[in-house]
Amino acid sequence: MLEPLSTAAEMRSAEEMYEGFPETAPELMERAGRAVAEEALQRFPEARRFSVVCGGGSNGGDGRVAARILRAAGRAVVEELDVTADVVVDALFGTGFRGSPRAEAASLIEAINACGRPVVSVDLPSGVDASTGEVAGVAVHATVTVTFHERKVGHAVAPGRFFAGEVVVADIGLEHQGTGASRVTAEVLRYVPRRGPASTKYSAGSVLVVGGSPGMAGAPCLTALAAARADAGYVAVGVPASSLPSVEARLLEQVKRPLPHDVDGLLVPASVDALGDLVARAGALAVGPGLGRSDGTVEFVRLLLAETALPAVVDADALWRLEPVAREAPTVLTPHAGELARLLGTTADQVSAHRFASAEAAAQRYGCVVLLKGVDTIVAAPGERTLVIDLGPPGLATAGSGDVLTGVIAAFLAKGLDGRLAAAAGAAACGVAASLAPTQVGLVASDVIALLPRALG
Repeated sequence: MLEPLSTAAEMRSAEEMYEGFPETAPELMERAGRAVAEEALQRFPEARRFSVVCGGGSNGGDGRVAARILRAAGRAVVEELDVTADVVVDALFGTGFRGSPRAEAASLIEAINACGRPVVSVDLPSGVDASTGEVAGVAVHATVTVTFHERKVGHAVAPGRFFAGEVVVADIGLEHQGTGASRVTAEVLRYVPRRGPASTKYSAGSVLVVGGSPGMAGAPCLTALAAARADAGYVAVGVPASSLPSVEARLLEQVKRPLPHDVDGLLVPASVDALGDLVARAGALAVGPGLGRSDGTVEFVRLLLAETALPAVVDADALWRLEPVAREAPTVLTPHAGELARLLGTTADQVSAHRFASAEAAAQRYGCVVLLKGVDTIVAAPGERTLVIDLGPPGLATAGSGDVLTGVIAAFLAKGLDGRLAAAAGAAACGVAASLAPTQVGLVASDVIALLPRALG
């Protein structure tokens, strides 16, 4: 279910624990270089000429070992960039790289990218930060990356993941020491409870969805439908009374409750009391989809979170002006980069450039689980291993997919999963469901909902 993702420091620690290190470092380099050469030969069997571009550090040493083994296999090898070569081996920078490449290295990286040849990167594409996935300058676009011991955070977190190509992990004889981050596989879905012979609609998972201002009533409908398709047995929806006709027209199986609102159709603090019996029957709360923004909605969200003991997913407009709320029940915030930027008082560009650190900072500030949405999903929680989910295909970049994710997480919370696992499993479920679509072209959020039973089945 969880594949380790190591940082540069964790990789260095694993090397230092190797028997006899540093005297035995050449043994590790020999194994690493051999793994690169063997992968290159297997993947490109017709290649006769290799260009191996080596830096001055241990990554370059791995590259020089690979060059020697390629020569021994009868291939022509030059240890510089040769644009006429069949394959380029990128051994410029490894896990120790930080920041931006200097001008000469940056020009070399740009030349590698421009040559149009397949590229095998050693450990990481040069220019990618192993510990964060950040790319501060230019980076090599690899066809395949041969990494050692464990995947690195930089292989799984954007933008680094988009430079790595296919990642192959080679065993070089190190012991696993434990890491602060993990990549979540689809196996996580095996941990989601399913309805059994003794289940009732409430014990199968009861979800309460709240949101739906005028013109945005579709959002809570998507959330409610997703919760039901994620195997929740009972779903109720609370919306402003003026939005109720739209919601009634879209939802059949869900219970609907009209709530008091202001003149603009937005929920007000008094709306909390109107949810009383629905809260009592619910096992989890999803608040925010289509909620709208006003001083009244901010106070409504604060009161709802403070006065209910339900596990909660807080999404979309419920994140606007959200302040930390002390809650004992599991709480999951699901921002995209812009929403997380507001929570942290920074910019969306800063969040996008530092996704891993931003998610962890928000988890510490708010004292709860934070799921950062994007091209990959990062789930951070105070004192816990950070999780990365990279199962989402391109089709998930569509309006309403966040509302679907909220409903799935709420269903999993209602089934009893803890916040961190529910968030990770929810992201995985949506990714797997979208991957089951016959085409990613034109995929919409409702398509993902329809595929959720297959993903979970």
